[in-house]
Amino acid sequence: MAQAQGLGKKYIKAFLKGFFVAVPVTVTFLDRVACVARVEGASMQPSLNPGGRQASDVVLLNHWSIRNYDVQRGDIVSLVPSCGILLFLLLRITKAEENQCGRQ
Repeated sequence: MAQAQGLGKKYIKAFLKGFFVAVPVTVTFLDRVACVARVEGASMQPSLNPGGRQASDVVLLNHWSIRNYDVQRGDIVSLVPSCGILLFLLLRITKAEENQCGRQ
């Protein structure tokens, strides 16, 4: 019986060590590198949610690639409103301002 209790403590200790390492790593990854979001509605058809299906599409929001603000016409970007609602707005870039060299 004492041996079983020692084995249980060992597993609990190993679980807690893994938990306290995995949670910060996962939160950092989802905040800085990429996260997954669900797309609902017809506003992004036909690219996302084609055919008006009832099922929603799942997209990967890549935080890493936007660090240089290198967006081009036709890219789909996500925005988070500042009002505190947990919601992502997906928009397609249709126009781009000219850069300093005069190219679009």
